[in-house]
Amino acid sequence: MSALGYLVGVLLTLFLIVLVVRMVLDWTVNLATRPPVWSFRARGIAHRLTEPVLAPVRRVLPPVRAGGVAFDLAFTVVFLGVVLLQSLAFSL
Repeated sequence: MSALGYLVGVLLTLFLIVLVVRMVLDWTVNLATRPPVWSFRARGIAHRLTEPVLAPVRRVLPPVRAGGVAFDLAFTVVFLGVVLLQSLAFSL
């Protein structure tokens, strides 16, 4: 395993963790009756770190509407893409 592959793999792992944190905080803030104050700040940080990657994908692949609900397919595509790139980077 090369040092560059390992470094890229670790960075992709950190980005994947931030994506999961974003997902959990989005659900927590949306479903909680009184979410904790810190969750709004943490959610903002997670959005600032992930939105530069999600926004271009969202422009190409807009959310799919099903009644009153919209499913963000961009998040799923980016998540799967990061997992694939991560496995590729760690195999180098």
